[in-house]
Amino acid sequence: MQTLVFFLLAALGEISGCYAFWAWLRLGKSILWIFPGILALIIFAFSLTKVDASNAGRVYAAYGGIYIFSSLVWLWLAEGVKPEWWDLLGVTISLIGTFVILFGSHRL
Repeated sequence: MQTLVFFLLAALGEISGCYAFWAWLRLGKSILWIFPGILALIIFAFSLTKVDASNAGRVYAAYGGIYIFSSLVWLWLAEGVKPEWWDLLGVTISLIGTFVILFGSHRL
């Protein structure tokens, strides 16, 4: 459960941090948007270090499914675009991969 919390916190940090840069560069917002964006990206990186796994690469790979899921939630809630059937199929496939990576038997 703690892993899921850190993954979700990381996703929020990454998506909101990147969105801050998107807002500045693509939506014409003030350059000041980068400061909360940088803070959010620091939270993203810090959160992934708190996931209990033996290898960083495994954490990043497993995080991918959570990131995709969170991005679709962001799309829906922050941007007002409802995910389509293909989006839901894709996130389902990626979450299956996340569970395989996290809970599969790994040799030390």
